[in-house]
Amino acid sequence: MLSLFALDPEELAHDSGKKILVSIVVTLVTATLSFVIGRYWGRYKARREWDSKEFLGRVIVSLNIFDAGTLKIRTVLERSIEEVFLNAVAIEKVLTAAKQCTPTQPILPIPPGDRWYILNYALNAVAEHFAAGQLRLDAGLPVTKLRYAMFLTCEVLGDERIRKVRAMLVKEEHLVAFPYPDTVPAFESPLHANRIDTLRAAAALYARERDNFLVLEACV
Repeated sequence: MLSLFALDPEELAHDSGKKILVSIVVTLVTATLSFVIGRYWGRYKARREWDSKEFLGRVIVSLNIFDAGTLKIRTVLERSIEEVFLNAVAIEKVLTAAKQCTPTQPILPIPPGDRWYILNYALNAVAEHFAAGQLRLDAGLPVTKLRYAMFLTCEVLGDERIRKVRAMLVKEEHLVAFPYPDTVPAFESPLHANRIDTLRAAAALYARERDNFLVLEACV
C-alpha cells in the first residue's frame, strides 16, 4: 500500500490548490446565482403585487376617528408583515385569513385559539408609539386616557383599490354603541366610504365575539 508520505509534496500542494480554487469558484457562482435569482424573484413578486394591487406583505395600522360628523382615517404606522408578526407561523395564519376576506366579511377570520396571540403581536407594535404617555402617567403627570379597540382586516374593495392587511383602531365606545348604524357620516375622501361598512361589521362582531379584539389604553 502506498504511503501518504510517499507522495510528491509538490503534487500534494498542487491538488490542494486546485481544491481551494474549485471551492472559490463554486462559492462565487453560487453567490452570483443567488443574487440574480433573488433579484429576479423580488422584481417578479413586486410586479405581481402591483398588477393585482395586493400588498399583503405590508401591515398598516390606521386610526378611525369620528369628528364633528366626519369620518377621518389616519395612519399610525406601516411596517412589513415580518416586523409586526414576529413568527413565521403567525404570518402564515394572518395571510391565510386575509385571503379569505370578502367584500361583506372584511375582518380576518382567525381561529379562536389563535386570536389573542396574533392580535397581541399587532398590539405590541402599536403600543410602542404610546410609551411616552405611559411614562408620564407613571410619573404622576397629567395625561388623557383613551381606550381603543384594535382588530385586523383585509378589505376587498375592487380591482383598482390597494389591498393590505390592516390593524384598525377605533374608540371602544364606538363599537359598543356605533354612531352610524343606519346613516353615514361625511367623508374626507370618497375612497373612505367603504370604511363605514367595515366599522359597522366590527361593531356587530364586537357584540358577538369580543375575542376578535384587543383593547389599547393610550395615554397622551
